[in-house]
Amino acid sequence: MKKFFLHLTIIISLFTISAKAQSKISVVDLKCEMLNNPEGIDVLQPRLSWQIKADVNEVKQTAYHIIVASTLENLNTNNADLWDSGKVESNESVTIIYKGKTLENRQNAFWKVKIWTNKGEFQSAEKAFFSMGILNYADWKSTRWIGYEKASPGDSISQYSRLSARYLRKEINLKKKIKSAKVYLMGLGMYELYINGNKIGNQVLAPVPTDYTKNVKYNVFDVTSELKEGKNALGTILGNGRFFTMRQDYKPYKIKTFGYPKMALQLFVEYTDGSKEIIRTDDTWKVTTNGPILSNNEYDGEDYDARKELVNWNTVNFDDKNWLNAEYVQEPGGFYEAQMTPNMKVMGEVKPISIKQTPKGTYILDMGQNMVGWLQLKVKGKSGDKVTLKFAESLQTDGSLYIENLRDARTTDHYILKGEGEETWEPRFIFHGFRFVEVSGFPVKPALDNFVGKVIYDNIKTTGTFESSDATMNQVFKNAYWGIRGNYKGMPIDCPQRNERQPWLGDRTTGAYGESFIFDNQTLYAKWLDDIKNAQTADGGIPDVAPAFWRYYGDNVTWPGTYITVADMLYQQFADKKVIEKHYPSMKKWIMYMEKNYLVKDLMTKDKYGDWCVPPESLELIHSKDSARTTNGELIASAFYYHLLQKMKKFAVISNAEKGDVQYYEDLSQRIKSAFNTKFFNSETNNYANNTVTANLLPLTFGMVPENLENKVFENIIHEVEVTYKGHISTGVIGTQFLMRTLSQFGRPDLSYKLASNNTYPSWGYMAKNGATTIWELWNGNTADPKMNSQNHVMLLGDLLIWYYENTAGIKSNPETPGFKEIIMKPDFNSGLTFVNASYESIHGLIKSHWKKSKNTLVWNVTIPPNTSAVVYLPTENASNVTINNQKLNKTSNTYKTEKGNLVLILSSGSYVLNVK
Repeated sequence: MKKFFLHLTIIISLFTISAKAQSKISVVDLKCEMLNNPEGIDVLQPRLSWQIKADVNEVKQTAYHIIVASTLENLNTNNADLWDSGKVESNESVTIIYKGKTLENRQNAFWKVKIWTNKGEFQSAEKAFFSMGILNYADWKSTRWIGYEKASPGDSISQYSRLSARYLRKEINLKKKIKSAKVYLMGLGMYELYINGNKIGNQVLAPVPTDYTKNVKYNVFDVTSELKEGKNALGTILGNGRFFTMRQDYKPYKIKTFGYPKMALQLFVEYTDGSKEIIRTDDTWKVTTNGPILSNNEYDGEDYDARKELVNWNTVNFDDKNWLNAEYVQEPGGFYEAQMTPNMKVMGEVKPISIKQTPKGTYILDMGQNMVGWLQLKVKGKSGDKVTLKFAESLQTDGSLYIENLRDARTTDHYILKGEGEETWEPRFIFHGFRFVEVSGFPVKPALDNFVGKVIYDNIKTTGTFESSDATMNQVFKNAYWGIRGNYKGMPIDCPQRNERQPWLGDRTTGAYGESFIFDNQTLYAKWLDDIKNAQTADGGIPDVAPAFWRYYGDNVTWPGTYITVADMLYQQFADKKVIEKHYPSMKKWIMYMEKNYLVKDLMTKDKYGDWCVPPESLELIHSKDSARTTNGELIASAFYYHLLQKMKKFAVISNAEKGDVQYYEDLSQRIKSAFNTKFFNSETNNYANNTVTANLLPLTFGMVPENLENKVFENIIHEVEVTYKGHISTGVIGTQFLMRTLSQFGRPDLSYKLASNNTYPSWGYMAKNGATTIWELWNGNTADPKMNSQNHVMLLGDLLIWYYENTAGIKSNPETPGFKEIIMKPDFNSGLTFVNASYESIHGLIKSHWKKSKNTLVWNVTIPPNTSAVVYLPTENASNVTINNQKLNKTSNTYKTEKGNLVLILSSGSYVLNVK
């Protein structure tokens, strides 16, 4: 009997332990195509993903079972009428390809997943959803593009274009009880959608911009709750965006424009009796330009006359007898596609920190932060009072706005009051890059409470945090955070303030990689790769700007090569294999195009920008004139082309390319490497060309240096950094992409740290010390010629953020297991920092690394997401010096080895406290 009770007690205890473990494990964050519950996708075999959350260690998925159903009722009863994967023995939890029935136009799909782990079985509590969009061009038949193709009084089709917003409306009568309803909308350049007076969605500046002659994005909204049986009113406002571009009738050989704003819309209604109805845009819609938005120009600002507001224009029974019938207009020309990345929205608010009156009676508002978005104002006054808001990044010495660096962008909003109590206004179709605002015409003395800054960028999650023992590094990280998010505008742009704001490829060649630690930018950059592909010429050329709103087809390696490096980033950071398979043919086409046209004697002869923006020798210069600082363009182009060929070898394997592709890239690489060293390598001094840091850095980083001479070349780099440039940076956009990691890789993390923590010229810290709250375009952005002097640019970050995460925090995805399935945690503990505290929300879950050094002890707190593992490097060879969660390492079951002065151990998921004495 005693044995029976003993066994019963053990069984109950084990059951209790198992129940506790199960209660601490959950399946969360279900995504389709990396989006939460997306409406209107056009991927026929979408990829499904989930995360596992756990408060217990060593959780490993062993199998999964996905059910996809056409209704929520079917899903709840496990009726998988679209797809039943069955139990699949696998530890994969990201980008699982749907393999069910063919998904059709407007198809709804509900799904859930059950997983098996070494700790038990778990069902997702979340019921995830996605719907299909309009999959075929023909299904837009009878849906007409409508608009108003004329200028109105007050408009100007000139260099400084002005065009009033288009207001469109239609009343409809829905005669039955509504089961569901969705709107499919293409509103160009930008739109706002209303039903019965209510704005639909929280998006702004939608849709994301494209080259509209190549592709046009549609947005989808479930509007079931907004409609009612009987009369309903549909309304849209169309702004200009990049469609009716900011500079009309000006440099047409360079600047693309697409026409007047226009739209195409379908409202698809399903009634409870099973019948369906489609309401489409046609010439029964009404249109007017005689509304309050007098002008909206991304460079110049928005003008709004509240006296002309159209009260209740988007509700039923509005008198639109003075409105015109909408015109049938030409379609944009591009193919219609679902938008597979989030729109922009208001992502935050900034309250001003001061307001000061100027001698001329205006007021200068200081937001305390260089930000991107717009300003909301609250004001009381008489009808006809006009408030003017002019935006700039900095001030002149006399306290007035510094606007020279804006070039011809006017960056000014105007608001004319209607005179009815307190009025609140903010723009709809523009954004500004600014810290300071000059306020004039305010009816009374303005106060801080009259203004709120609205921060606008893509609706994507912040995934990374970072702090360290160095205050300069922390401020630079904050500056980078503000600069990156401000320049996400449905595409990555170079700057948000002057008359440019273009998606330059070279600004993100490596920058996109660093950004991916801070923001969930996967869908943004996947969309951008499509923009680049669409911009490719028939013979293979790729422009420097894509979408090609500016026509810069000049051919070089370092800017168009971004097409390849960004795809590699998406694979490395997000395990996105699809982008490589999709774009490989176009990438190969460009590689062969460059070889055919510019490879001479096995060297790439075409370069355009050199090592752009090296720190100049004189503080007022934009570009250095010192030949000793200038790296040979042929060297840069040849080395970078070699570097890209190594990635293409990998891509050829991933995409199952033609059999001879890998050998083609290999043979070409070897020929270039041989010719490169023959021409540029000095075997007596062990340096390349004129011995700039970039000239030596590129071949060293790319593996082109003759065998056993790597350290000799590295010594030349160290001499240049430490002696010639006195411990300061001397590289431009190209060299800085590899500088920090290579210094650490070859044993000088202390020098990387010195460059990161400097606050004298030239350095990132110098920017911060001189008042920057974002990253400058130039190392000497406070003194350089204003012709090219943006104070919010991210191109000079290079590989700094990658170094922050991978080298100082030790958060790096193993290249052999992309997407952080296995994490390499190898911080440079001897860089000079005394603590680092960083986190990164990977596709598998939250990774944390928080280490702190004292004189004799290292304490390192590590969090590894469920269903992943980490290779952890500890700076000792003596296992008796190490404890894990207060247990001696050599007394635990963890396996470890010694490697070059480190103890290396593999940890399964969970949270650990590592102590090293």
